[in-house]
Amino acid sequence: MLFPYPVIEQLTADQVDTWNRHFSGTAHERPRAVEEGIWRRTQEPANAEQSGWTQDENGRRRIVHYRYVYDLDYTYPVPRLVLKDLYLYHSVLAPAGEIEAYLTQVDAWLGRGRWRKKDNGTWAKGDLRATITEYDHHPQDERADRDTPAGFRSVDIRLITDEFEVPKSIRQLPWNVLAGGMRVKEQRGEPEIADDLSGLLDHMPFMVEIGCGSSIEAGVPPLHYLHEVYRVTERKDNTLTQSHRFTMRPQDDTLIEEMLTAPTAKAEQLTSMFKIAFEAQPTDAHHILKELHDAGHLVGPVIQHNFDLLAARAGLDECFVRRYDQKIPPVPFEKQANALLVVGLHADRRAVQARARERGMKVFFVDPEGLMENGEWKSYPIEGAREGDVVVRAGAIEALSRLKALLADRDREEATVRN
Repeated sequence: MLFPYPVIEQLTADQVDTWNRHFSGTAHERPRAVEEGIWRRTQEPANAEQSGWTQDENGRRRIVHYRYVYDLDYTYPVPRLVLKDLYLYHSVLAPAGEIEAYLTQVDAWLGRGRWRKKDNGTWAKGDLRATITEYDHHPQDERADRDTPAGFRSVDIRLITDEFEVPKSIRQLPWNVLAGGMRVKEQRGEPEIADDLSGLLDHMPFMVEIGCGSSIEAGVPPLHYLHEVYRVTERKDNTLTQSHRFTMRPQDDTLIEEMLTAPTAKAEQLTSMFKIAFEAQPTDAHHILKELHDAGHLVGPVIQHNFDLLAARAGLDECFVRRYDQKIPPVPFEKQANALLVVGLHADRRAVQARARERGMKVFFVDPEGLMENGEWKSYPIEGAREGDVVVRAGAIEALSRLKALLADRDREEATVRN
């Protein structure tokens, strides 16, 4: 596989401008040309349905960490968006017999993919390098004083572009996430269900937290698309991701097979989320938020969980909280904010809503609480809505368009009273 890998072959002048203004450089709140994701799956009693945990079947672990660096390439007359560097880390802990069989498969995949073994023990295919390391007791488990289940072994596989340096602090991130423990799902309370955001008019100004809902309206795939790409779950039917079993057994895990036998073909999937996000455009929902900000109704930065920068491209500042270096990232709450509007986000993983409530802010949710999958409506309730919160079951564009109209009606009424 050769790098840089083309993601978009020919960029328009507007796309080049978008890249230079919003993605490149170091002046932003994060390295926006970097795409990163981490999944760690373990077998616990609390996730038994998904992980297959039982008293007799437990101890398995699967970790996936990827970090990609994108850039513009000017080799040809028309600039291209390219994947400049790739780092993909895969670690699995399983019974020794399964690991042995898995390593036999890995050897076969290296042969099918025509990888060449180098003198330093790494494998090479074009500009891509692969290392395979076996452990009786993983050094990260030794470091954290974690026991290895009796009869278990682990294997790490790293794929990286030649001469790409990944700092130790970055390589350590998935293990820090593992040490943080499994997230405990919130218990839903009894929020008020409202037809619209008219109640928000009594709690101006407000701040906003955005999940994937507004991005889905812009054509960006939901998170479970990445679960499929990285084989995080065995998603094979029309039920929501939470009910799918985790991929825990090496013999069921096809990610490394795909990367070793056909890395160029797999790269199209690996880069598709970033490509689609880059090509997406802000929707009416993002533009309405900008109007509300300019009018003083919305204050502070958009508290953002998405890396598509749609709010930023609509002219809003962003505070990116989908981070792996901070479990509870700081959020710059504005003193004058009386409410938090949460758009298209189902779980308070970064404790933004919890901190808003502690500050006395009223929490409003905008979310359909369900979605269409393969022609069927699937209920998907907001996980942590509480008593005192308000839920508006609508999409972002619908709810914010209605809020804009409500504000216009109020302004007209106030103008009439003044006159």
